[in-house]
Amino acid sequence: MLTEPVTLPLWAFIALSALALWSLMVLLLAPGMRWFLRRRVNRMIDHLNRTLSIGLPTFKLTRRQAIIERLFHDPAVQAAIARHASESGEPMNELWRRVDGYVREIVPSFNAYLYYRIGYKLARTVARTLYRVRIGFAAEDALRSIAPDSTLVFVINHRSNMDYVLVAFLAAERVTLSYAVGEWARIWGLQQLVRAMGAFFVRRNSGDPLYRVVLSRYVGMATEGGVTQAIFPEGGLTADGRLRPPRFGLLDYMLKGFDPRPGDGRRDIVFLPVGLNYDRVLEDRTQLLKLRDDAPRTGRTGAVARTVGFVARQLAYAIKGRWHRFGYACVNFGAPISMRAWCATHGTDFIGLDDDARRQAVTRVAEHLMTRIGAVVPVLPVSLLASILMQAPGRGWTELELKAAMLDRMAMLHAAGAHTYLPRQDQDYAFGVGLRMLVLRAIVIEADEIYRVATGADDILAYYANAIGHLAPEVPTDQLDRGRPDGLRADRRS
Repeated sequence: MLTEPVTLPLWAFIALSALALWSLMVLLLAPGMRWFLRRRVNRMIDHLNRTLSIGLPTFKLTRRQAIIERLFHDPAVQAAIARHASESGEPMNELWRRVDGYVREIVPSFNAYLYYRIGYKLARTVARTLYRVRIGFAAEDALRSIAPDSTLVFVINHRSNMDYVLVAFLAAERVTLSYAVGEWARIWGLQQLVRAMGAFFVRRNSGDPLYRVVLSRYVGMATEGGVTQAIFPEGGLTADGRLRPPRFGLLDYMLKGFDPRPGDGRRDIVFLPVGLNYDRVLEDRTQLLKLRDDAPRTGRTGAVARTVGFVARQLAYAIKGRWHRFGYACVNFGAPISMRAWCATHGTDFIGLDDDARRQAVTRVAEHLMTRIGAVVPVLPVSLLASILMQAPGRGWTELELKAAMLDRMAMLHAAGAHTYLPRQDQDYAFGVGLRMLVLRAIVIEADEIYRVATGADDILAYYANAIGHLAPEVPTDQLDRGRPDGLRADRRS
């Protein structure tokens, strides 16, 4: 009878209950949750498009799978596969599988909710915990003149992996950035988060021509689609503190299909020079090891071990009440550079040039961008004092002599057009901040009220002096004008 009870083993009852619960979630709860989350995300996107200076482009909001399919079937990618198969004799199926892997590796999966609700708050917390974060200078009038339908590209000097966090945090109220991220971030867990934040991965030295075609077409598609990007023209972290010569790979991918003629939905590409500097770079000693031929070369495991050790030491200092923030981190935003105006001024047509001529034209753009980036690198207290001490590393200085030399150096930099950030708009406070940081790190030692560069600290001191070495020529301190920096501007505080 249908009404008679049925006896089941306990394991069968548990299994059937679990399946029933799973069905309930899939058929009823999951669609409702997807609708609820999609509604919240859409409301956030509408809010962002009203408040951001440059709204979220359609390309950035397109489903990742759709972009993957579009990129895989791009005519240039398919032509490269056919050409490679013809030249190498590799089976087409194998080449398709390889290219599909490249496409899925590169294409991000941007999540606006994650970017602003988690990523932005995390970046703000980390940046403000480690540094006193400031915007020193911004060409406000020029920034306001950028057309909303332009493709904006932040070009940044690369001093630390904190650069990603710092610029994304400071720019978040105006634009949403998409970074080109190196292979260091391809760690399980981290790479999913990085991809959801809109970043795309780049193999810096890949020798596979198929990979370069796929990357080129993705960068071109994102640029044509109006995605605001952030790149480091130097291609990697500085090892000695100096600005590195530019590498033009990503710039070439952006510009090779650029049509400067207005109209028909064609976007201008606008490069925004960004200069960064820190009173302390987290990776400074690690980068300096790269300059030593006898230094041990550690892999990813060694890098993780060093990072864990550094964090452990900082936690120990905090527990003992001896931890201090790592000084100031300052960002300057220079005047934007329109490629439409550049092409008109220089008579350049990137599309009409052959490969060699186009690379030469892109190289000129890259060198100009590095010059403009270098011009807006902030002068911070540690770099300022380091530049003085490195002119006579064996000399002993009284506090008064060092302060007078610092003020003279500030006057020289101001005359050269450099942007000096004065904490609290107070020269004495800026001097004290810089000197304290150098003494705390045992780079400078004090004995009998005389300050000297510590033995073996020349390389780390030069690292910070080199950060601003391009802004004004080095002059021996005994030849500096002893005047004071009248008219020296104290850049605004963020």
